[in-house]
Amino acid sequence: QVQLQDSVPGLVKPSQTLSLTCTASGGSITTNYYYWSWIRQPPGKGLEWMGAIAYSGSTYYTPSLKSRASISRDTSKNQFTLQLSSVTPEDTAVYYCASSLEVTTIPMVCGHWGQGTQVTVSS
Repeated sequence: QVQLQDSVPGLVKPSQTLSLTCTASGGSITTNYYYWSWIRQPPGKGLEWMGAIAYSGSTYYTPSLKSRASISRDTSKNQFTLQLSSVTPEDTAVYYCASSLEVTTIPMVCGHWGQGTQVTVSS
């Protein structure tokens, strides 16, 4: 069973780049047909799928964030990372990493989730 552990960035200033890393255990991020997603939930709002990196290394992004988001991986550490540039207070949210066995933009399709990390964008 795959377990996911988010990193903990906490507070980020506006215009800076947010960086989050998720470490997978119990399975390799290169295992065939697994997709590794980043999902967030702003206060008082629903879950938003942000993007994903596939077992192959291919990446996918939601159109609204494509210009600011970048997902990469370090296979030697079994980690994948989200970078979100030019953040604003509207990027304040709980950020989750998650895994799925298909390409999906629907958060609830993801079977395994990290515990979530609160990120606050404020000066």
